[in-house]
Amino acid sequence: MKIKLMQITPRVGDILGNTRKVYQGMQEASGTDADMLVFPELVITGYPPEDLLLRPSFLAEVDEAIGAIVQSSGEAVVVFGAPRAEEDKLFNSVFMAQHGRLLGIYDKQKLPNYGVFDEQRYFTAGGDHAVFNLKDTKVGIGVCEDLWDDELATSQQDLGCDVWLNLNASPFHINKQYEREELTVKRAKQFGCPVVYVNPVGGQDEVVFDGGSHVVNQDGQVVLRLPMFAEAVAEIDTEQLEPSLLAVIEQPTAQIYQALVLGTKDYVLRNGSSQVVIGLSGGIDSALTATIAVDALGKDNVLGVLLPSKFSSEHSIVDAQALADNLGIESITLPISDMVDATEKTLQPTFEAWGKTEADVTEENIQARARGVLLMAISNKTGRMLLTTGNKSEMAVGYATLYGDMAGGFAVLKDVYKTQVFALSRYVNRDTMIIPQNTIDKPPSAELRPDQKDSDSLPDYAMLDAILKATIEDKLSIKEIAQFGYDQREVARIVRLLNVAEYKRRQAPPGIKITSRAFGRDRRYPITHGFSGF
Repeated sequence: MKIKLMQITPRVGDILGNTRKVYQGMQEASGTDADMLVFPELVITGYPPEDLLLRPSFLAEVDEAIGAIVQSSGEAVVVFGAPRAEEDKLFNSVFMAQHGRLLGIYDKQKLPNYGVFDEQRYFTAGGDHAVFNLKDTKVGIGVCEDLWDDELATSQQDLGCDVWLNLNASPFHINKQYEREELTVKRAKQFGCPVVYVNPVGGQDEVVFDGGSHVVNQDGQVVLRLPMFAEAVAEIDTEQLEPSLLAVIEQPTAQIYQALVLGTKDYVLRNGSSQVVIGLSGGIDSALTATIAVDALGKDNVLGVLLPSKFSSEHSIVDAQALADNLGIESITLPISDMVDATEKTLQPTFEAWGKTEADVTEENIQARARGVLLMAISNKTGRMLLTTGNKSEMAVGYATLYGDMAGGFAVLKDVYKTQVFALSRYVNRDTMIIPQNTIDKPPSAELRPDQKDSDSLPDYAMLDAILKATIEDKLSIKEIAQFGYDQREVARIVRLLNVAEYKRRQAPPGIKITSRAFGRDRRYPITHGFSGF
């Protein structure tokens, strides 16, 4: 059997557009020797459709699309994912059609309800009918999580299939492709037949689907791998499963960079914008954000704004302008000193009446908020989306200003630790100098008071990130983290900062998930709680 893997880019809610992509694949296969086309999970709605699934009009349009695809099916069997309503239940289903008629339906059995997944809110688990005779071939069908469940796989291992198809909507995190292929190798050996794994591509709000569709033969050998982060189509012959196309799995830093570029591009464009504005401080976070934006949208669609205050160092201004010149983007300079002085003058009588005259974080935040006001004004006036520049390390411990540097439409580095920011910046400069070397080398600083350094408030970023990963991603206790050689009081302080900053993170823009436990959909802690046993 000759099977085409259709690694395409569905868009959530764009039922007509997604259906057209399926039509296009069917038309291109017409007249060829392809026996079957396999599209991703929920390709008709895009993934995840979330509460769109609760709207009757949405499901009615889905039903029309399913019927149209079935009716248009030709010689090649088309296998595609879509939601299916039956009485008062909704299923995450796979439809198989040929010659204008429906050949079979499979309903996903294992519904994930962790991390970014929330399928039990919408779907009912299917039964155990997973094998179909298609083109005189015994074909097993599964959907994403079905393949990960050992108990289900054990119950299916003796079904005697000729090939096993798995339709996916598997989002990216670092090195996820290795995890997928390790799994498909295991299942191919267990099922005693080739496994065909099809995954979509594209950014959807905070998640990025990275493709990586692949085929493993019954001996557990990866014989085909489609490119990461790009649409692709490839055909395999189940009778001749020797290694052919094997796209490279990039090293982790390159994976992250590609995910950030794709996620930024699709979020901006799919939300009706084509241009962005970014505040350029001369620091490494804004430099990396601007570089990603240029690669995502093109230099003509990125505006850099320098917003110097009386505390801004000369080298920061020089570095910010050098970055803009290296990227070839338009830049403007809007000094904030007068605006800050006017705000402080307005507040001075009130603060004096309260006996609160000593400068503190209030004055620092006024500067950050002045910048936010100007950047949002540019966004409003021009329609450019404002990209925020804060990283995961800062967002974790609240080292950010609400309605200041957190103001914006999309947080590109929201799930990127500071140590990863440095690694990504070096990756950007691997062939030519784009981010000024001084930006990478100088000690990080918010420059909101004289001679300020991040290290005044936070430990070294290597230590901070290690502690944060241990508590956020590994869910270790303070005592367990301290056993790695960290001072327990410092660990406790970092964990406390993490917990008390939850209210800030709830008000932050969405950002791209690149780790296994991102803030937001992956990690959902209450703002107000009485648990102290961290």
